[in-house]
Amino acid sequence: MPEYLPLDLPDSPRLAQNIIHFARALRRAGLPIGPGRVIDAIRAVEAAGFTERMDFFWTLHACFVNRPEHRVIFAQVFRLYWRDPQYLEHMMSFMMPAIRGVQEDKAAQAGEKRAAQALLDDLLPEVPENEQSEEGTEIEVKSTLTMSAEEKLRTLDFEQMSTAEMVEAKRMLAKMSLPVKPIPSRRGKAALLGARMDFRKTLRNAMRQGGEMRSVARQTPRPRWPNLVVLCDISGSMSQYSRMVLHFLHAVANEKGAGWAKVHAFTFGTRLTNITRHLATRDVDAALKAAGAEAQDWEGGTRIGESLHSFNRDWSRRVMGQGAVVLLITDGLDRDVSGALEKEMERLHLSSRRLIWLNPLLRWDGFAPKAAGIRAMLPHVDSFRAGHSIQTLEDLAAAISRQDDPGEKARLMAML
Repeated sequence: MPEYLPLDLPDSPRLAQNIIHFARALRRAGLPIGPGRVIDAIRAVEAAGFTERMDFFWTLHACFVNRPEHRVIFAQVFRLYWRDPQYLEHMMSFMMPAIRGVQEDKAAQAGEKRAAQALLDDLLPEVPENEQSEEGTEIEVKSTLTMSAEEKLRTLDFEQMSTAEMVEAKRMLAKMSLPVKPIPSRRGKAALLGARMDFRKTLRNAMRQGGEMRSVARQTPRPRWPNLVVLCDISGSMSQYSRMVLHFLHAVANEKGAGWAKVHAFTFGTRLTNITRHLATRDVDAALKAAGAEAQDWEGGTRIGESLHSFNRDWSRRVMGQGAVVLLITDGLDRDVSGALEKEMERLHLSSRRLIWLNPLLRWDGFAPKAAGIRAMLPHVDSFRAGHSIQTLEDLAAAISRQDDPGEKARLMAML
């Protein structure tokens, strides 16, 4: 264990206390910071001095940041904690619920809301759960008839969530996975009790023994993992759902050992945009900020037919090989009446191993395929499922590997 020399701090070391509180905020924001790093940071500031802002920034940066994805979070927490004299007002404005149709005066940057949440947790006092008012009336509720907050959040519509509920929902989505079964292939791998004979290896072994065949090598089919191709609608009617789905896809794309060979993501509204490289960023806030900057048609109109035509023409041969599974997220409300949508959907269906359509409109009990776009797309999908809550995404994870799961397609096809 290293032995530290005593620190030469004043009688009221407010700077050391501020560094400790700053480290707590970084830890709440997701940075792995322990007591050892806090001690190193205090000693580094003591050695470097506190004269220039940039020197102070990079001194703490060297002590607290060891991964590239943590740089954005550190910079935002540092700006809010040390630089901005009105950081509390900014944080409260970031955490206030947004009103539909009203734009923010200052758009939050990547990691800014996470930094605000971390600092607010440190500033606002916590109220103990067992603290009750002396004059209040105690009401006993039977717990068997209540639903936990997590179960309620699973079934809640994304569009009806408050700001706090959306933060908790994003944490739950970050822990979800989308496993898939492997695809059997013609290629094999060595196995002692394999189902088929490996003629090449058997003959090579015989050549080493002067042509005498002493044993028979066997092999079993080598598993092959498919690609996941996601086409997400980001038009005005789908913006709230697409944001939550992209959080889920970011977790799927960055999960190791999930089973997918590669995850390709595209957004479309009035045009098609490839955001695959942005989802590879480890930090979810920076990834979605870059994806939003790349997709210029966010919350715009909808041209599903033209977007699918661009995908089939430019990207289908690149990403749809070797049995790719396609996940289409859209409400299907397209005004195209030329018949191109049905043609492009048929081509997309024939190019994919399985085509799954997630539609948030299925949350309504009285949903019927009356729109022209839905009637043109529905016959060319393998599974038609809802996609408006955490529970529906969990059901998708359970059903994506089942080839015989059509979802709601059979019921709605009977209405056509």
